[in-house]
Amino acid sequence: MVASTAQIVEPSSTAALCRRVEQASLNAWPAMQQLLLDGWLLRFSRGFTKRANSVIPLFPGEQPLADKVRFCENAYARERLQCIFRLTSIGEERTPGCEVDGADRALDEFLALRGYRHLDPTEVMTVALTERPPQSPRLSLLTTERWLAAYAQLTGMPDTARALHGAILRGIPLPCAYGIIGTSAAPLACGLAVLEQDLVGLFDVVTDPQARRAGHGTAVVNSLLAWAFDNGARRAYLQMVADNHPARGLYARLGFETQYAYWYRASA
Repeated sequence: MVASTAQIVEPSSTAALCRRVEQASLNAWPAMQQLLLDGWLLRFSRGFTKRANSVIPLFPGEQPLADKVRFCENAYARERLQCIFRLTSIGEERTPGCEVDGADRALDEFLALRGYRHLDPTEVMTVALTERPPQSPRLSLLTTERWLAAYAQLTGMPDTARALHGAILRGIPLPCAYGIIGTSAAPLACGLAVLEQDLVGLFDVVTDPQARRAGHGTAVVNSLLAWAFDNGARRAYLQMVADNHPARGLYARLGFETQYAYWYRASA
């Protein structure tokens, strides 16, 4: 068990909660290298996942927008990577009819005019953990390497991607729980929980397509949340691709609600 003595403080507004979740999600999925540029965080991880290889606007800066974008394009070109920006709908005030406000809206419009493609709209969902979720006796917690082998088997991940995935997992500077149902040789479902004070993130929740509709996904999620609850978590979050309808049904049944959205703008 991971001891937790942090005081639990609920954010004062929806925007504050969204910002906290956004920061926690960056900590939970670290990049191999990163660079700060006038309020933007540039993340590099040899091309494995957009989350770890994109520009994250953190706060408004002072430099001209066009100059900053060109700097990013050159930085990713040196790494032989596509230049990708990750933009969110987080804002203190929402403009009716607008998907994104303020600095992110201006950047989104600038990138669209520059020919950047809109990719992978994703919803960030949260749920308050007011009581301990039911823990399944079928779930086992594994070491990082054994869990990664099971995840690679479930997803058909190639060896090169598996090595990069492992490097990111080993770089997570927070307590983690790597859970599976089944065995490492014949997994049915798996998932990862990353704990930061009273907040837990769920990642890489996957069920074998041949074993769906048997409750394995629900058991994985509830069991990981039970582990997190025992270690001080009182709110959970996850990131769901917007068109993942099976996942939407699962998470809705577990009480998750959408708080904000993010998407990518990728260079042509």
